[in-house]
Amino acid sequence: MRFLSWLFRAAVFFVLFAFALNNQHEVQLKWFFGFEFRAPMVLLVLVVFAAGAVFGVLAMTPNWWRQRRRHAVRPAPAKSAADTVVAAASLPVVPDVPLSASPRDGI
Repeated sequence: MRFLSWLFRAAVFFVLFAFALNNQHEVQLKWFFGFEFRAPMVLLVLVVFAAGAVFGVLAMTPNWWRQRRRHAVRPAPAKSAADTVVAAASLPVVPDVPLSASPRDGI
């Protein structure tokens, strides 16, 4: 499995490398008020990708902080995991559908 993972990573790298080699021509990016920027297309694609990743992380940061605060405030459970397993094992098993009902899938 580890070999397949590295093989997949190598394939993605070579595809992206071929994309970069095929798009080395210069691109003209026109802004407002007559300002223009010239750079290789690969560089612009990389910058836009990185800006999107940074924007995504910044958009998720408040939610992450909120979850960390909620988790920090929550009190620790009083029971140990072994007590929970024993308590759950002593509960009766009740089917969610009556046993006399016909199967939904026809099997």
